[in-house]
Amino acid sequence: MADRNGEVAVRDPDALVKEIERTREDLARTIDELTQRVSPANVARNTAARLREQASRPGVLLAGGVTLVAVVALVYVARRRRG
Repeated sequence: MADRNGEVAVRDPDALVKEIERTREDLARTIDELTQRVSPANVARNTAARLREQASRPGVLLAGGVTLVAVVALVYVARRRRG
């Protein structure tokens, strides 16, 4: 690589090779991590875990219970009117 004066910086070849190897290892590790994050099985597992976590919140449980009671009441009223 040249500096502003156009002179090429002299670097130790062994140090350069080690830096390239480190960069390759870092890149391989990053690719492995990204592959794990986007794998369909892991995405499904993580989504299911987040849904379970959200569904266990008290506000969500209360809203679900209220909705269930309302649906049961509507079905009961509809059946009584039919028959």
